[in-house]
Amino acid sequence: MQDPVTTTSPGNSVGKVVPESPAGKIVEPAKAAENLDSLAVHYVATAYSLRGRTASGKFVSQGIIAADPRFLPLGSRVHVQAGAWSGEYLVADTGGAIKGRRIDIWTPSTREAMRFGRRTVKLTVLNYGGKRAAAKRRVQI
Repeated sequence: MQDPVTTTSPGNSVGKVVPESPAGKIVEPAKAAENLDSLAVHYVATAYSLRGRTASGKFVSQGIIAADPRFLPLGSRVHVQAGAWSGEYLVADTGGAIKGRRIDIWTPSTREAMRFGRRTVKLTVLNYGGKRAAAKRRVQI
């Protein structure tokens, strides 16, 4: 998906951010949400609250998830729909028990991790990181 485009309409004096569709046509925000939803894949998510560094070398923090690098390479940006934990995340960690369509969402406390539990979430890949992104760039050139 491309970056949003700012447009003004006759009844709107202030610029309104409207995302573009993949074909380059301007799409209303409700339609853009439907497009993201149609690209979403179900993953099983759990939460963790360990301290330290991730597999990518970053310190753990809000907005970090762990995933199987065969499905989501390190450096990938994803949008997760998981209730109060919904938002954009960076894949910066891997784990021994994370195989296939599973993710671990980092939380600052064990209490929050326990409250999150294990649940099925919708995950949309915004962009791939690592080798997969480099391969896509080579194909486009």
